[in-house]
Amino acid sequence: MRLSKYLLPTLREVPGDAEVMSHRLMLRAGMIKKVAAGIFTYLPLGYRVIKKVENIIREEMNRSGAQELLMPMLQPAELWEESGRWDEMGEELARLKDRNNRQFCLGPTHEEVITDIARHFLRSYKQLPVNLYQIQTKFRDELRPRFGLMRGREFLMKDAYSFHASKDDALREYEVMYQTYERIFTRCGFEFRAVSADTGKMGGAASHEFQVLAKSGEDEILSCADCRFSANATFVQKKEGDLCPTCHKGTLKSSRGIEVGHIFFLGKKYSEALGATFLDSNGKQLHFEMGCYGIGVGRTMAAAIEQHHDESGILWPIPLAPFEVAVIPLNMSDPEVVKVSEEVYQRLLEKNVETLLHDKEESAGVKFNDVDLIGIPIRVAVGQKGISKKSVGIKLRSEKEEKMIAIPAAVDQILKIRNELFRKINHRT
Repeated sequence: MRLSKYLLPTLREVPGDAEVMSHRLMLRAGMIKKVAAGIFTYLPLGYRVIKKVENIIREEMNRSGAQELLMPMLQPAELWEESGRWDEMGEELARLKDRNNRQFCLGPTHEEVITDIARHFLRSYKQLPVNLYQIQTKFRDELRPRFGLMRGREFLMKDAYSFHASKDDALREYEVMYQTYERIFTRCGFEFRAVSADTGKMGGAASHEFQVLAKSGEDEILSCADCRFSANATFVQKKEGDLCPTCHKGTLKSSRGIEVGHIFFLGKKYSEALGATFLDSNGKQLHFEMGCYGIGVGRTMAAAIEQHHDESGILWPIPLAPFEVAVIPLNMSDPEVVKVSEEVYQRLLEKNVETLLHDKEESAGVKFNDVDLIGIPIRVAVGQKGISKKSVGIKLRSEKEEKMIAIPAAVDQILKIRNELFRKINHRT
């Protein structure tokens, strides 16, 4: 992609209404634009990151055996009245009427719609288990939208729902989703914790939150170094320094976290409320055991920035980076600089490397600042001084020093660096 043809409205000044670092940097990097309180447009650069997150989620959900579908955002009141949540959700549920005075809501989640699908199409135990998921827009009328994509009213979410003939099988799928989420957030390049948590308005018997560790996190996470115990502090009513409630040996350490995913064992809460049943092997009619599993897609992008940034801008883990490499001609008026830059750029494209060519008529300093701000992991600087020595400068966003590499070897070296960045993340999965 040529930057001269790309919509990338970067800002030099920090926006006054941005409260957290991810919000500030996404606005400054030209990734999002506010439309109304808690509602944003994803501009091209931001949308590239959103698609990266979605693709990782989709690959791992498909790998787990889940099936993708797409449900409507607009949902009839009747389904929510059946579950009892039409009144329970309060003002957070955005309600409206159509021209025939029928009541609807903008879906904040889809338990009712998916359970209605199950009661119509899943008739026999032979069709079970089934795990269905979507990546779709949700709406919750937050009392006080804040923190950019962290607490928005309209947001992208991956939500999955599983149906089972027995509690044991539902708990088996719960563990499958637990492991799937671990792979997803590892592939995103996160340091994270899976923590025991309250089921809240979703209901059910058990839940785990997946928390990205960041100083700006809203939640307090308590973890034990001697065992795998981790929990949201509000769930266990413990504090830092207390004895671990699981191993009774280690002491609890406090850290801050940003919730990006949540899995629930729902049991029969929704299947009983909506009369969703199947016939077992003896011909007996039973209610489904259910689980549900959510990931905030935009929130995941924001959490990546909260965990990975410095004073110059974003430091994307390479799996989420909008572009993997930036090629920077330091002087667009120099034909030789432009020629070498074009050659490196075209060769990288031929190797399927996502590359941005900063071909604007701007100073080297401005170009370097742009690339650092938007967080491209690998920078290639092409200047007359380097060309005179038949080399270009290659620098990682996470490092201070630039290395001069011979022009004929530059692309191979870039590929080596790129592959190593992916390897460091993927070997953890």
